[in-house]
Amino acid sequence: METMQYSLNNPFKESKAPETKTGIYDDALKLGKELIEKPFLGGGEDRIRVQHSKSRMTVWERIKVLTDEEPNITYQNWGPNLDGASIVTGILNIKGRDVAVYGHDFTLRAGSMDATNGSKLARLIQMAGTHGIPLIGMNDSAGAYVPAGVGGLDGYSEAFTALRKISGVVPSVMLMFGFNAGGGAYLPRQGSFMIQCDGTFFGLTGPGVVKSVLGEDISAEDLGGPKVHGQSGVVDLVTGDELGSLRTAIRLLSYLPDNNHSFAPFYPTSDPVDRFIYEEDILFRKTFNSPTGMNTPFDITLYLQQICDHGEFFELQPQRARNIVTAFGRIGGHVVGFLANNSAVSSGQIDIGASRKGTRFVRFCNLYNIPMVFVEDTTGFLPGRDQEHNGIVLEGRKLLDSIIDLRTPRLTLIIRNAFGGAYATFNSYFTGASMVFALPTARIAVMGPAGKEYVYKDEITGVQKEYLANVKKGMSEKEAISIRDGKLFEIGQRYEKELMNPKEALSLGSVSSIILPGYTRNVLSKNLSFLMSKYKPAEMSGPQREFE
Repeated sequence: METMQYSLNNPFKESKAPETKTGIYDDALKLGKELIEKPFLGGGEDRIRVQHSKSRMTVWERIKVLTDEEPNITYQNWGPNLDGASIVTGILNIKGRDVAVYGHDFTLRAGSMDATNGSKLARLIQMAGTHGIPLIGMNDSAGAYVPAGVGGLDGYSEAFTALRKISGVVPSVMLMFGFNAGGGAYLPRQGSFMIQCDGTFFGLTGPGVVKSVLGEDISAEDLGGPKVHGQSGVVDLVTGDELGSLRTAIRLLSYLPDNNHSFAPFYPTSDPVDRFIYEEDILFRKTFNSPTGMNTPFDITLYLQQICDHGEFFELQPQRARNIVTAFGRIGGHVVGFLANNSAVSSGQIDIGASRKGTRFVRFCNLYNIPMVFVEDTTGFLPGRDQEHNGIVLEGRKLLDSIIDLRTPRLTLIIRNAFGGAYATFNSYFTGASMVFALPTARIAVMGPAGKEYVYKDEITGVQKEYLANVKKGMSEKEAISIRDGKLFEIGQRYEKELMNPKEALSLGSVSSIILPGYTRNVLSKNLSFLMSKYKPAEMSGPQREFE
């Protein structure tokens, strides 16, 4: 009987091929592998460790957060050292959608720009526009590469031009990481939205240049940190760290269409659109039955929660001009843009900051076929010397122009105050609204409570004359004032009851119908679904107006 032979060798392991003499082909394969792997090495382990020591990711780690899919890296080895020239470009699959992405590799030349990678970046941007896919930019650059001379400036010029050309064609989201200066600040602001995280800086120049030129001591945080840019509107969103920025970009992208001739993604919802919203009724009941009555302010975001699918919405520029709220949300699965007055801040009055914030948002929705819901509760445009001196007429007019130009389906819901020019501006039927609804608490009038001075001018004059006559007859001052104030109060109550309500607007057709609290989500959803079924997404056409 044959004895079994045992071995510790793995029988399935491939046997080593006999060594053969390498030739030109093998040398070419080796070179190819080196060229493919070289950009992934960045500036080497030491530079990667420095990047991590600053609590920053590498560009490849940031890409990994955006997608689990293998990235399709384009234009891999551009640069004098065949190392990618400090910028990575590619096409990523993010939740089933193709997205063009670029990111500076700060471990190489501090992510700086020269003519070569400027051309590389421009080619990616042009590709996004040609194929109609969104763009995400991960900016982490010290600016132009000084040893490249004017080539660095040429690189930025080419990238600037490419990004401007796709503006209004495909949406773009720009993320700010690290320390960015010069062109590294200008380029990303050409994008649709900017996201900046804590511990980062961007600006025309750094604190050192400001110190040498102006003699002014200022920290990077106070010069160009997220608190500064968040309040000015230069950035749209502020996050706590890089991971937060990347995940915020993914969430924002879910509300954006691929391009200017498609719809934003429709997500069927399990949240019934016909449910009665008890919380909405409770919100208004507690607000308007309080001691301050119809003058009680409340945060409009509490209301947006009630009408959006699952109470979820995405607010933009929450750090600035809180008297107006701009946000994306979904109603019945459709993405909508909300422009809402917020009476919790300055009575919801529209000032210069609110006008600028609203104008930019409305124009974005117009470009990218996003329907809008205007939630109105404002006493009007903010008067005063500062506002007039800084151009409230111009900025308010820009807001009005953007609403007039809006071509997408648009609904207005008047919750409470809708006075004067603000009512006329804020998506009335006569500026092009698709439908205008009002709650029974709506107060639609030419003027607020002060309007009684004009409507009941003769009667108020008579009350004043009676007061003077009573004093002249010897009536005590206290009693005469009591009689006068009682009659003036009665006139004020009559004005509010007769004129500060939705009845006249309803009778004139300025309001299509009244909605009872609790039913607004249902009514808005039905009308939005109807309007969207008739709307065909397309690029904007027609004449270009003189003012933005």
